[in-house]
Amino acid sequence: MTFSLATLFVSAIAYLSALFLIAYGTERGWLPHRLLHHPAVYVLSLGVYATTWSYYGSVGFAERFGLGYATIYLGVTLAFALTPVLLMPLLRLTRTHQLTSVADVFAFRFDSQLAGVLVTLMMLTGSLPYLALQIRAVAESTQVLSGDSPPHVIAIGFCVMVTVFAIIFGARHVTPREKHTGLVAAIAFESLVKIGALLLVAAVAVGLAFGSPGGMQAWLAANPERLASFYGPVQGDTWVSLLFMTFAAAFLLPRQFHMIFTENLRADGLHTASWAFPLLLLLLAAVIPPILWSGQALGLPSPPDYYVLAIAMFSESVPLAVLAYLGGISAASAMIIVCTLALSSMSLNHLLLPLVPPDPARNLYAALRWARRMLIAAIIAAGYLFYLILERAEGLVSWGLISFLAMAQFLPGILGVLFWPRATRAGFISGLLAGGLIWGFAGLLPALSTVGPVEIIGLDAATAQSAGHYGRVAFWSVSLNALLFAAVSLVTRPGEREAEAAAACRDVSTRIPRGALVAGSPAQFAEQLAPVTGGPAARAEVSKALADLGLDWDEGRPDRLQHLREQIERNLSGMMGPILARMIVDERLQLDTDTRTALAQNVRLIEERLERSRSRFRGLAAELDQLRRYHRQILEDLPLGVVAVTPMRRIVRWNPAMQALTGLAAPRVIGNRIEELPEPWGAFLAGFVAEDASHAYKRPLRLPGESRWLSLHKAWIAEPGRGETGDRLLLVEDVTELQRLEDELTHSERLASIGRLAAGVAHEIGNPVTGIACLAQELREGDADGEAAEQILEQTQRINNIVQTLVSYAHAGHHEAPEPQPVRLRPAVEEAERVVRLSKRARSMAFDNCVPDGIQVLGDYQRLVQVFVNLFTNAIDACDAQGRITIAARRHRGRIRIQVLDDGPGIPAPIRDKILEPFFTTKAPGQGTGLGLPLVYNILREHGGDLRLQPRRGRQRGTEVVITLPPGEPMEASQRHA
Repeated sequence: MTFSLATLFVSAIAYLSALFLIAYGTERGWLPHRLLHHPAVYVLSLGVYATTWSYYGSVGFAERFGLGYATIYLGVTLAFALTPVLLMPLLRLTRTHQLTSVADVFAFRFDSQLAGVLVTLMMLTGSLPYLALQIRAVAESTQVLSGDSPPHVIAIGFCVMVTVFAIIFGARHVTPREKHTGLVAAIAFESLVKIGALLLVAAVAVGLAFGSPGGMQAWLAANPERLASFYGPVQGDTWVSLLFMTFAAAFLLPRQFHMIFTENLRADGLHTASWAFPLLLLLLAAVIPPILWSGQALGLPSPPDYYVLAIAMFSESVPLAVLAYLGGISAASAMIIVCTLALSSMSLNHLLLPLVPPDPARNLYAALRWARRMLIAAIIAAGYLFYLILERAEGLVSWGLISFLAMAQFLPGILGVLFWPRATRAGFISGLLAGGLIWGFAGLLPALSTVGPVEIIGLDAATAQSAGHYGRVAFWSVSLNALLFAAVSLVTRPGEREAEAAAACRDVSTRIPRGALVAGSPAQFAEQLAPVTGGPAARAEVSKALADLGLDWDEGRPDRLQHLREQIERNLSGMMGPILARMIVDERLQLDTDTRTALAQNVRLIEERLERSRSRFRGLAAELDQLRRYHRQILEDLPLGVVAVTPMRRIVRWNPAMQALTGLAAPRVIGNRIEELPEPWGAFLAGFVAEDASHAYKRPLRLPGESRWLSLHKAWIAEPGRGETGDRLLLVEDVTELQRLEDELTHSERLASIGRLAAGVAHEIGNPVTGIACLAQELREGDADGEAAEQILEQTQRINNIVQTLVSYAHAGHHEAPEPQPVRLRPAVEEAERVVRLSKRARSMAFDNCVPDGIQVLGDYQRLVQVFVNLFTNAIDACDAQGRITIAARRHRGRIRIQVLDDGPGIPAPIRDKILEPFFTTKAPGQGTGLGLPLVYNILREHGGDLRLQPRRGRQRGTEVVITLPPGEPMEASQRHA
């Protein structure tokens, strides 16, 4: 049974058109979202690993190397078994920093464009023969079915179709953030086709050759040499080498890396694949021996590589033959499409863009898409040219092993990326060059000698294509690679960027920017990027980064702008590679490295990264991290509000107590200038920061619906050996409840004083009342001139003054902390004198008010009256009945100095340090509360003043009370220094 070329060509075109339809329908949303995001689709897409080498060549591999063919699947199984420690860290790294290829990973980790170039060139060199192998498999399978000479027309048509498909559905996006869902769905469908075809062919083969599985067992028992040749190679060391190569290829082959990491939609898909994909491979591996033994039993004339097609033709079933042929088309097309996408991304980022940077006058995204399309076409064309060279080569296995061997050269480097922060770029490049040279001379060139003019002395074609030869090349090349990698890394030191990248690869990065951003807004970011990327692309990239971080265009906080800068670098890395992205960001979004506040501004950034770190610190690092957390928790749990401010007045610390006090959350506040806080907090805190004073007690603050009193403290932050840095620490204490309690106590003290004044008030009011009664009698007897009525009014006004003075004094304790105003000192002293003279004892005392009329202080009139009332009351209680109290005031060193002098016995020395303590009194029970002087002291402190009690100078008896208050009017220089 044979097929015409036209029939096969139409079948291939129809199948590839079906792939187009699946991909197109997926992109248009014809398939349910839940289906596309199901882990099963992701697992099936990983079936791109099974190329024509697995579909056709595994049978030939099993015929030549026996059970060694299983290493093609067991190495992958081992790699996926290590998903938690190998694949998941790589997935986190690639997704976080948007790395699209193995070359991106190495260029990012070692901060080296050369590393990216070498990896890309080696990937291309190792993959082109594999691409040619797929084209050759399609051409030879067509020859098997048609019986004609190698159909180059089919090969060219196949290359054109996969090129068009890859360009349309694989180069639609320029960033890994946007996944090619249509491509993934098509690759998953291709996996179903080739798996289904192999299973069906295997079932038919056993039925044709043996009748049943039991018949196959009987045939093997009758032909023990078949089992001996099948199990024999397992006893050598070649099996281990093959297992090692397939282990590396499982995730380092360009197509595998692309599907595992770049096209990954959800991390849990990889967790599912860690067990489901090995099961899928086990299913593929299980059908290879039955197909091999069936072909041998049937005596098929075809090479074992194409037993799958030969059995289908032997069955005389046209549908089965076409299905088997399309299974090979599936395996080849999936590999070529995904591999060229991955290689085009690497070539664009590490070969083309460094030589031809983007033109800002052109549309950046369109330019990148067209560049990638041209690279896809060029790579597939190069693969076709290599296919023409490989036409004379025998077998499919050797070229697959050559590609696997090339991937093994990256394994020491990838382990260094994940687990060895001490690795250096010099070590990696040295090891890669050494291993690559051995691979080229001992692996690639001998294989080329079988198809071209290259000849390797002392190595015949059979030896060059043996599994043992590739095993030895793998051992020596990778061993020398790893040895040089380790040795050179140990004798060289990683640079600062390398160390930062190493920490990022291990997810323990504490990298902070080296300075403060020059740009102060996202709009300035776009302006600075425009000369490189073009205006529209610059604005689009900034907008994407803002959306990624949940920020908006009016963002101005320095720490958030630093996050934005890093996100822009990551997004550009996905389009242009990590090295070019870093160069663009460093050049355009510059940092001011001379700014002292950079570290302080990024304290929160450091803590966020430490908290996000998934790595556990050990040893001293763990103890330091625990100490850091302990100290931070102290600040977090402190009942006082804590605010740290940089020299540029940027807020870098805002603890929960401050958040509870102000209602402003830390993320909203940190990074802003302190004066940018919502009112009234901005002006209130900024004013204190600008002051020279380190303390401010009971400052009133009006909030909507209430007033609060706050005590503020300020300290300068210093570093050992450097002194003060300019950073300031504010402590904010809410003393509202204490102030309200003091107000209540003050009011109680006033009421108690009024009670003590009651007798004097009765006496004072009694005199004018008696006079009024007498005058009224005179009026009753007749007073023609009205003199009595005038006196009645005078006496009535006297009563009113007494009552008003008493009422005013009683209610003065309830206040809403008005703004300080200039207060004339002499009238306040006079009113206090009138209040205390209401008491009977005070009327016999002499008061000398020596306060000049022009002196003013800054404060609240009624509260200052309260001060003098309490001081006069204490002096009256201390003096004899004929005592004298003198009040004087003058300007002294920029302040108002007030003296209250009495001629009492003075303050005994033993109690002099206790008299300002609340509730301490020397009076008999019921005659004093002990709150008078403490309240005086508190009122004066609130006014910015001070109080001092001392023996009266120059006399044996008496007390001198010295008060200092801020002046209520500007003074001349001569007065300030008086």
